[in-house]
Amino acid sequence: MTQSALTLRRAAAFQATREAHSTEMAEDYVELIGDLIAGQGEARLADLAQNIGVTQATAAKVVQRLKLLGLVQSRPYRSIFLTPEGEAIAAKSRQRHQVVFDFLCALGVDPTRAEIEAEGIEHHVGAGTLDLMARRTAAWTGRGGGRI
Repeated sequence: MTQSALTLRRAAAFQATREAHSTEMAEDYVELIGDLIAGQGEARLADLAQNIGVTQATAAKVVQRLKLLGLVQSRPYRSIFLTPEGEAIAAKSRQRHQVVFDFLCALGVDPTRAEIEAEGIEHHVGAGTLDLMARRTAAWTGRGGGRI
């Protein structure tokens, strides 16, 4: 491979990583909001901030951004709710996380470590690779349909 081709390939990889980072926070927040609603019946700003590990002011800024993107609805001193678009993103993110987690566990990674690592990997793996992970996990474990 020529130096020019290598440079172009790396530039494309850097661009893909930047694009993944641009949606990562929104995906994490909507996934957590969905989990809080499922587990507690509501998603409060204080709970969101505590679970993400940020101040309430930081979480409030992100929630405002999510509102502008049409992913959540909220009113002052009320719970936060996902819009249908937010619910779809949360479900997709949750599914991606599960595929990566199951794959890492099938490799022999400790489940606690796999949970941590899946949280980062899920945002950076393409659909084709995710499908391969799901199929390989199904083949190794004999569980699941093997396709996402």
